[in-house]
Amino acid sequence: MVTHALELQRRGIGAWLRALASGPGDSQVFVADGVAAAVVPSCPDRSVVNSVVYEDADRLAAAYDDLAAAYDRAGVRAWTVWAPESDREAIAVLTGAGHVFDGEPAAMLLDLERLPAPDLVDLDWDADASPDEVGRVNDLAYGHLPDGFERAIAQTAREPEVRFYRARAEGEVASVLETVDAGSDCVVGWVATLERFRGRGLAGRLMQAALAEARDRGLITSTLQATRMGLPIYERLGYRTAFRLHMYERRARQ
Repeated sequence: MVTHALELQRRGIGAWLRALASGPGDSQVFVADGVAAAVVPSCPDRSVVNSVVYEDADRLAAAYDDLAAAYDRAGVRAWTVWAPESDREAIAVLTGAGHVFDGEPAAMLLDLERLPAPDLVDLDWDADASPDEVGRVNDLAYGHLPDGFERAIAQTAREPEVRFYRARAEGEVASVLETVDAGSDCVVGWVATLERFRGRGLAGRLMQAALAEARDRGLITSTLQATRMGLPIYERLGYRTAFRLHMYERRARQ
């Protein structure tokens, strides 16, 4: 199960990175043998959007110098690599190059056949959010202003496989998320609810709506990477933790 989940996570993160860096603006996708990365100069100090996924430690090591040079040329001062917790060889490559451990989100997986019946009741939602809205709500929800993620998210490619959802409360966009179709997997990201609207189940119900649509499109699974704050929401929806991803950040000295 872990091997299957690992492949889904790699593919899903790669699809999310390509969507993030393939839209308008100065972002670019870095691709080498077995390595993919988003290079987002508009957010030079935000390593989450300037991040890397790889297939194995040898390929990561072979591409590392070119990868670092691409970030340097773009003026990116902080970037991170998603490494499975068990991949000691890759972690050694990263720590040897000056990367520092920066978090361990849960790599979560959901079989969409097991998704609970959506309980949308009076939820005011649609799939017509703009990337700017999703970025703005994330920055407000997590206190990232003034130098947050909105500029990066706003550049996300508007491809058919990319969707942006929103739920309103009291006439205001209160909760948002993004989905990216990666083969038969629905990748979920940028889940956020404004602080004053938390406790109403907005994010969980908005996810139910988005995942039900994904299932109706014929998708089979959903993957995401969960912080401690989001973990209980995702577990209630039926997601389970397959393993932990370790984030190793390289940040230029100020």
